[in-house]
Amino acid sequence: MSRPEVNRVHRVEVVEVERLTPGMVRIVFAGDGLEGFLSSGVGDEYLRLFLPKTGHEEPVLPSPTEDGYWEFPDGVDSTEVRTYTVRSWDAVFGRLVIDFVVHEGGIAATWALGARPGHIVGVNTPRGLYDPPEGIRWQLLVADATGLPAALRLAEQAPAGVRTRVVLEVGEPADEQHVDLPADVELTWVHGGNGHGPSRVEDIVRASEFPREPGYVWVAGETRVTRGVRKHLRHELRLPSTAYKVVGYWTANSEQWSERFEALPDTVRKQLSAMWDDETRDVEEVEDEYEATLEAHGL
Repeated sequence: MSRPEVNRVHRVEVVEVERLTPGMVRIVFAGDGLEGFLSSGVGDEYLRLFLPKTGHEEPVLPSPTEDGYWEFPDGVDSTEVRTYTVRSWDAVFGRLVIDFVVHEGGIAATWALGARPGHIVGVNTPRGLYDPPEGIRWQLLVADATGLPAALRLAEQAPAGVRTRVVLEVGEPADEQHVDLPADVELTWVHGGNGHGPSRVEDIVRASEFPREPGYVWVAGETRVTRGVRKHLRHELRLPSTAYKVVGYWTANSEQWSERFEALPDTVRKQLSAMWDDETRDVEEVEDEYEATLEAHGL
């Protein structure tokens, strides 16, 4: 038996489109291209979505490389690549579900709003980040709308006997979703943030009382907000790195941020990139240095 590829790029076809709420569209993908798709099974697993540069023409998809990345054929313009979490994966029927936050502007949001059965995109092999230690008795999952699909999947997969509190920040009451969750899961909706006003995600985490028993905190949202959450958990509460996972899913005013990042001196950008090259360093220590460097330059 041949060894399966660990970073295969799959050609997938839209088979269903559903408007879940005013701010979210669910798209179901299927097709022969999903043969051999390797889901990690982790609730917050994410993948790269390869989209056409404009419209809904079929994009040219890359090939995986030995170093775990991908490359496009010579002379072919690369596609638009965005990162999304997997809402669900049905290995029996070969159906991949991704929920898209939709809004005015943005390549992926525009594509999702116009997606119809038969449209083609590419996805690569997903990987998860949620990694609680053995023996936890409780967990706290907090996210804005971008982290909502992953948070709900994590809640649906909550280990039996683990008390799970989920707090989700959406724009307005109409953006709430009705979902069936295990008995040990408590779900709370809050309204605001998500690019329309200040996010309450950091305040929610700071106001939470953590039981003395072993537990786990998972937070996803806007990068500056999650940066504050991580500082609270790591440097103020001094939790071990195994007790939390904090992920920035998007950046407010991303175009302006990117322009300011590109305007940094070459030495600084090289320094930021090189921080991640040393695989012997503790990831959380690298993150500390990376965030401190960005903040020192107003980012």
